[in-house]
Amino acid sequence: MKVYDEKNVLEAAADRIEQAFYEFNNIYLCVSGGKDSSVMLQLAARVARKMNKHFGVLFIDLEAQYKETINHIEELRKETDDVADWYWVAMPISLRNAVSVIQPKWICWDKADQNKWVRNIPKNAITEENYPEDWVWFKKGMEFEEFTVYFAEWISKKSEGIIGCGIGIRSDESMNRFRTIVNNRKIRYKNYAWTTKVKNGTKELSVYNFYPIYDFSTEDIWGTIAKLDLKYNYVYEWMYKNGVSIHEQRLCQPYGDDQRNGLDQFRMIEPETWEKVLNRVHGANFGNIYCRTSLLGNMKSEKPRHLTWEQYTVFLLESLGLYCPELRDHYVKKIRKFFRWFEKHEGLSIKDIPEEADKKLESAKKAASWRRIARAIEKNDFWMKRLSFSQTKSDVQRIIELKKKYTNLLSEDVEDKQLKNIAAMINKGVD
Repeated sequence: MKVYDEKNVLEAAADRIEQAFYEFNNIYLCVSGGKDSSVMLQLAARVARKMNKHFGVLFIDLEAQYKETINHIEELRKETDDVADWYWVAMPISLRNAVSVIQPKWICWDKADQNKWVRNIPKNAITEENYPEDWVWFKKGMEFEEFTVYFAEWISKKSEGIIGCGIGIRSDESMNRFRTIVNNRKIRYKNYAWTTKVKNGTKELSVYNFYPIYDFSTEDIWGTIAKLDLKYNYVYEWMYKNGVSIHEQRLCQPYGDDQRNGLDQFRMIEPETWEKVLNRVHGANFGNIYCRTSLLGNMKSEKPRHLTWEQYTVFLLESLGLYCPELRDHYVKKIRKFFRWFEKHEGLSIKDIPEEADKKLESAKKAASWRRIARAIEKNDFWMKRLSFSQTKSDVQRIIELKKKYTNLLSEDVEDKQLKNIAAMINKGVD
């Protein structure tokens, strides 16, 4: 366990939490069910009992989670019942889906998909049906990060003085989290390095995030759990047994940019939950298979080694057809035209299409290859610009028809500007 200024990180974290209770008029902690926030919560409960303090806990239930995570949250709730008031939120919030280019975001607890929900809404949860009357700021489909900021503002209006919001993140877990903590442009509370002021847009709130375990390493987290005999999410145990390093284990929102690396564990650890997730979150199985390949941008590998580019192309089309057969057929139609053009103008039949061509010629759209076709599909190039096609009226009409049938097919988060404009047009109700 790291030691500095004659204190180890565990002692330093306890001091920060104690200081937070002294400095802030009210405190609440954001908890996810992961190891970091779980350790923070249990440390805070110990300090609160010692100081005769009380605090709140915000847990945003993302629906398509490990059953064991929910069991752990229930366990933590009982463990801290004497010192904490819980806000268990199960509302339709928009979440990042990094495993699908078709549905880059999905909405948990969406009533429109209630028949596909992974589980029932927990008892005593704050839902779309019973949320507080003064949550006038809530909008269905609002972003996760947007919700947390408005919640902070709501808490600050309910309570007098300055509010402290405990966040269980560590600076060594990712560069994004490191920047969150060390950014010198952040406003700090009394110049404490482990605090940052919360803003809602440009409006400064009387709320400060504080990071009591920011300097913990992964080993420090597990060392604390062992030393203090703390509760922990048993999913980590299963991940470790499945060969996932303690440094690579991710739980919260497993379809996010960082967490998707462990998505393939979902199927092995909780197969019954996984079966429901497949029908709920678009691209989940695709992410399960290729979460550690170039398809999701995590490694430099070109494609599965056991497949040729032609086989890979077929696999992509078949996988796409499981979720949206009409979109698969749209791509097949474009590919057939691509083949006919090369046969007519270059005398190149389908059986003569090479696996790969010169990369510069492929990029310049001057050479046919199965790799070029596969890349177009995996990038979800609807117009098939990578195969030298351009947007047509029939294509626009097709995407509008598909959008009507598949609500989440197209969002304004797509990279293609023309698709982005069409998405905006559709969402405004313009045909």
